[in-house]
Amino acid sequence: MHAKTQYKLNADDLILLLALVRAGKLAQAGERLGVDASTVFRSIQRIERGLGCNLFVRSRQGYAATELALQLAEQAEQIEMAIETARSSAQQAPEQLSGSVRLTTTDTLLHGLVAPALLSLRQQHPLLAFELHTGNELASLTRRDADLAVRATRQPPSHLVGRRLGPIRVALYAPAGTRISMAEACQGQLPWITPDDALPEHPSVRWRRKHYPRLQPTYRVNSIQSVQELVLRGLGVGILPCFLANPQPGLQRLSDELPECQTDLWLLTHAESRHQRRVAVCYAWLAEQVKLP
Repeated sequence: MHAKTQYKLNADDLILLLALVRAGKLAQAGERLGVDASTVFRSIQRIERGLGCNLFVRSRQGYAATELALQLAEQAEQIEMAIETARSSAQQAPEQLSGSVRLTTTDTLLHGLVAPALLSLRQQHPLLAFELHTGNELASLTRRDADLAVRATRQPPSHLVGRRLGPIRVALYAPAGTRISMAEACQGQLPWITPDDALPEHPSVRWRRKHYPRLQPTYRVNSIQSVQELVLRGLGVGILPCFLANPQPGLQRLSDELPECQTDLWLLTHAESRHQRRVAVCYAWLAEQVKLP
């Protein structure tokens, strides 16, 4: 294609391009915009013809953004933030916050730490709404699908900014009333419940494989929350965060804290997003209220 400098991008073009950069697929981009996939397809073709260059690389996996598309998406985000700020200002009294805050975390952190803090936050700002995504990856924050992330990691991505909220301590737990020592548990006298396949690099998985390479889990699950649920039901033993397991009367701790399994809790956002008032207020609130024992 040859560049056609007479074509003038408008705000709608940029918002549509941003949706496809974030979604990577026509149908999902259409859902974000409230249009069908064919409309997105035709619009992207029109923009590319006008600019005289390809903005996306098509494949069976979807639409991968080119460097130019990513640069334009950054400009579109500025427009998006400006529109949202203007809407919030028009709809609220000066002291009120409104709008939606998108937060990504894991189910373990959501139920154990984040949800209680959100309850008290919304009591102060009843016009706020929250979109909560749980998963084991940071991709949603990297793609700007989320404003904030609460994550367990020893080294957060360098392109994100945030605050370390404290260490996540872990230990080996069994169902309450189980008469077994840690040594006996590590010899395989009770079934082990682990997140091997879902989280192969999780510190607890690496610890077990390093110290007890012959020990094979009986139950493999896709989250730490599920490890706890199965231990509570009496199916076996599992390594769990102390903040999650200690308050549970149905669990008993078999070991001291396992330093090699310890990781850090981080509150993360984008450098640009943290200046939005609703995001800044939520960030500050979570940084203050999310406490690790």
